Amino acid sequence: MRVYLDHNATSPLHDEVVEAMTRILRGVHGNPSSAHEEGRAARAAVDRARASVASLIGVQSDDVLFTAGATEANNTALLGLLGSRAGAAGHLVTSAAEHPSVEAPLEALERAGWRVTRVGVDSAGLLDVAQIEAAIEPETALVSILWANNETGVLQPMERIAALVRDRGIPIHADATQAVGKIPVDLREVPVDLLSLSAHKFNGPKGVGCLIARGDLAFESLLRGGPQERGRRGGTENVAAIVGLGVACELAQRELPDRMRHHAGLRDRLWEGIQAKIPGVRRNGSADRVLPNTLNVEFEGAAGELLLQALDVEGIAVSSGVAPTAGSSTSTVTSSTGSAAASRTVLAWRYSSVPSISKAARSAPVRLKVLVPRASSVMTISATLIRVVVSVSSGRVVTVLASATVGASLTSAMARARTAVSSGVVPTAGSSTATVTSRVASSS
Repeated sequence: MRVYLDHNATSPLHDEVVEAMTRILRGVHGNPSSAHEEGRAARAAVDRARASVASLIGVQSDDVLFTAGATEANNTALLGLLGSRAGAAGHLVTSAAEHPSVEAPLEALERAGWRVTRVGVDSAGLLDVAQIEAAIEPETALVSILWANNETGVLQPMERIAALVRDRGIPIHADATQAVGKIPVDLREVPVDLLSLSAHKFNGPKGVGCLIARGDLAFESLLRGGPQERGRRGGTENVAAIVGLGVACELAQRELPDRMRHHAGLRDRLWEGIQAKIPGVRRNGSADRVLPNTLNVEFEGAAGELLLQALDVEGIAVSSGVAPTAGSSTSTVTSSTGSAAASRTVLAWRYSSVPSISKAARSAPVRLKVLVPRASSVMTISATLIRVVVSVSSGRVVTVLASATVGASLTSAMARARTAVSSGVVPTAGSSTATVTSRVASSS
């Protein structure tokens, strides 16, 4: 059985989501814009889903604009809002640790003449609210902040940031893609004007998300040519996917307290096991303000891409870097905290859980980031990888180490690892070995 450890990139569909979408695909084929009975049935399904999203986020149904995902929502929030403003370009404030789907439209705005101030984060990955306040100018038209970091899981003090920006009379956009479905996100408590989310980060389908646009904010539609979404996003709605998003929101609202307790417990037990069993490790990002399902750990002495391939051979799916840029050799997020050198590789591991991985795959896994130094040539590394299998069972964390030689083929190395594991051999990691770890957990 393969173990899927990449849930923060995307999560498996929950069974209830699959069932709801299947009912729509088989039985509701009308266009939601049509006036006949079939169209009215499709419109009713979309409206129910819209209400479910609004209930989870704490907004009005009319505030929910369905999109193809958080990338479209982020682009709409930035390019749509600012593109609707007549006159000369102005100023924006953001952080230095944003997702590429925010950074790319910001760069496009800069090319169009907008000025962007990127506020740095501290060594824990946290923004200083005072620095955001200092960055605001009379010409500031928008503040855009990533609520929960997709790599480290660090949670920004959004309540304080939003209150500050609201007092200045400036709209604020929150990219909450990794926050929704994992922590409470209630805009009745946090005065955010625009919020982006994506269904597939919390057990909904890919290709659907939404932009929460509160009040009477005016922005240009990026997709023109139809009256859908109150004229703000042209194109026939993907009814089945929207229904799937609605069910995922209902599940999150119902299960969130239990999810948070379960995931945080797994995360903390995993970190304790890693510290006890593996030398040369460091936790990146705040340990206090962090998603319950996310752990970011730095390991010394391993070649990240070799480890990724080796784990895949062993049936463990991991990824390198942010999901859209997998395979890149550096992490801009961890670099912004000062933890990653230019010679390091990012390896992301996200987990499924015990007692049954297949059942736990419905829930958000703990996510592990591995930052490992990259040698100039793999063949010059004096020793290759250590495979670490971490499993949580009956409250225990069990770590198994296995070693192999760089000169051997990957298949041979994994055969050696399997032999070492089956025989109970646990070699000691030293200066000539690489260390990696796999964590357990039970999303994005």
